Amino acid sequence: MPRLFGTDGIRGVANVDLKPTVAYALGRATAHRLAGGRGAIVVGQDTRRSGDLFVAAITAGATSLGTDVHHVGVVPTPALAFLAATGEYAAGIMVSASHNPAADNGLKVLDRDGLKLDDPVEDELEALIWRTEELAGVGNDDLGIVIDSRHRLASYVDHRMRLAAATNAAGLRIVLDAANGSGGSVGPAILAATGAVVEVIHAEPDGVNINLGCGATDPASLARAVVERGADVGFALDGDADRLIAVDAAGRVVDGDQVLGMLALERLARGALAGRTLVVSVLSNGGLQEAIEAAGGNVVRTPVGDKYILEGMQVSGAGLGGEKSGHVIVMEHTSSGDGIVTALEVLRVMAAAGKPLAELAASIPLLPQQQRAVRVRHKDQWEGDPALQRAIAAARTRLGDHGRILVRPSGTEPALRVMVEGRDPEVVAELADALASLASERLH
Repeated sequence: MPRLFGTDGIRGVANVDLKPTVAYALGRATAHRLAGGRGAIVVGQDTRRSGDLFVAAITAGATSLGTDVHHVGVVPTPALAFLAATGEYAAGIMVSASHNPAADNGLKVLDRDGLKLDDPVEDELEALIWRTEELAGVGNDDLGIVIDSRHRLASYVDHRMRLAAATNAAGLRIVLDAANGSGGSVGPAILAATGAVVEVIHAEPDGVNINLGCGATDPASLARAVVERGADVGFALDGDADRLIAVDAAGRVVDGDQVLGMLALERLARGALAGRTLVVSVLSNGGLQEAIEAAGGNVVRTPVGDKYILEGMQVSGAGLGGEKSGHVIVMEHTSSGDGIVTALEVLRVMAAAGKPLAELAASIPLLPQQQRAVRVRHKDQWEGDPALQRAIAAARTRLGDHGRILVRPSGTEPALRVMVEGRDPEVVAELADALASLASERLH
């Protein structure tokens, strides 16, 4: 059987690759393995039309084993993580495909601490999914019940509002791109609690427009809005609000690496970067590492995926970590990526320094880097293709000591991802295109 769990839960095209029967089986597996057929789990969703379908299937599965299911409705993924960690639940399940198109959906399971599961636990759940009918159900008197718990989102909002109130961003104008996702209902009020003026775009979800021409994966319209409205900064969430990409006053995109660098350098300067260490993934730019090390800090790299970032932080004792894509974990506030918290941190650093975002971002000069996502049928076979391996080796030789090439199968899409980094932008782009073209030809 192919592995169901990728780097961020189970994903696929809703009702095609990812069927409600899988969600039903996951509900049963979660109730059995994490709740012991008792207690309660909490379930949330983003704004995709298929969300209701999967929430219903999860609920049917979990209640069939005697576990209560609390529905919190449309919420950011970090809000579900916050609620799952309150001590009232054995687990949480978020129905979201994050930054993916509306046609996709996903199932993310969190433990009673609001954390993504370790790989061995995911393996156990997956085994239970494949043999779900072997799990004995309960009689009518012992069935779990469904509880409307949408009001519980207020506790997450209250917590983030207190964080916001600690920053004085009065006088700043912000444009927030909510990606037509789940952050649109709570993000504006939280950011406004800093005293900043907040204007919101792409906050009219209709079930099919999540991430469509907007959000963290497509910030072009945000960049235009920031310039046209004379704003000081723009923030783009993704569909479930667990990542953030920023835009400066001139409409230039400031990605997750530069945001991480800004936050890390500010903490280093005041002796507040735990372990003097920043944790990033293998995709993060080498320029970020050079800037942190030049300031006396350390950089630890992990595999791609925010759960591996968190593991790296726990092992190293770091308090800050994240990914180029905009997943940022600020351990003093949250143990999961939260785009709204990241925006608050950026505002705090801007206000404390009295500097615009562009000047702060310039302290992290990035190396030329190109990434390509190649849709292929055989994404896991790239290491076994001799022609592709020869081309990768030749490209590494051409880049020399100051270059990097990273090739990996996507954990969320049927694609092979190619990253090339070096000193010469033309060479980097040329090699990225050549490797992507060859991969498409060889692995189609």
